[in-house]
Amino acid sequence: MAEAGGRVSEIDNDIVQERQAPSSAPAGAPRYSRRLSDKILLAFHHACDQGDLEVAEQLLHVLEMMLIRRPLTPDGGRRRNMESLVAAHERLWHLRHPAAELDQPHP
Repeated sequence: MAEAGGRVSEIDNDIVQERQAPSSAPAGAPRYSRRLSDKILLAFHHACDQGDLEVAEQLLHVLEMMLIRRPLTPDGGRRRNMESLVAAHERLWHLRHPAAELDQPHP
């Protein structure tokens, strides 16, 4: 359980730091240091840590929708984004099917 608390604390710290981060944006304009898809992925992991698998699944659907549409910037991060999406699906599956890991023989 210490890991879950650590992750929540890490997410909270990221949010506070982002809101306080200096920016070259004009006064009054929002300052963001992370992409929206990164924040949704963090929220997904937060929901998993809290055991709220329904919320985690919905966040995963939102993340999928964002990643399958045409990218807004051609930054070459599509492969990394897709790998993160696959890993998130795997995490949710393992949380929903904990007995399946026990049934599988380990090589």
